[in-house]
Amino acid sequence: MTFKVDFKVRDYECDLQGIVNNSVYFNYLEHARHEFLHAKGVDFAKLAREKINLVVLRSEMDYKASLVPGDEFYVAVEPQRVSRLKFAFKQTVYRKHDDKVMLSALVIGTSVNEKGRPFLPEEVDNLFK
Repeated sequence: MTFKVDFKVRDYECDLQGIVNNSVYFNYLEHARHEFLHAKGVDFAKLAREKINLVVLRSEMDYKASLVPGDEFYVAVEPQRVSRLKFAFKQTVYRKHDDKVMLSALVIGTSVNEKGRPFLPEEVDNLFK
């Protein structure tokens, strides 16, 4: 199942070249993942209060084209199970007016308990069943 979050490029997200700065895409992707979790009933902040932290282990991004100020776009999120303790989010940024792929990403993560040991709480584990 694919989950989608809509965005619009704001002027201050762009660099001197007039395109979205590459670091801003990390923010778009993170926000989309958090919205996905929220929509599935996983409370990121509540987990953190319980000393369960969802952490990114690896991010791979392939930049295909550049977004510019005013572009409307959406981020698609597809959860994937990697292993018993790791999960991934395949994410794609699409420009809305033509559905052009602007960026493809794979973000791999896990969750750790208060001792820093990896484990998946039930609500996270259920996302990948």
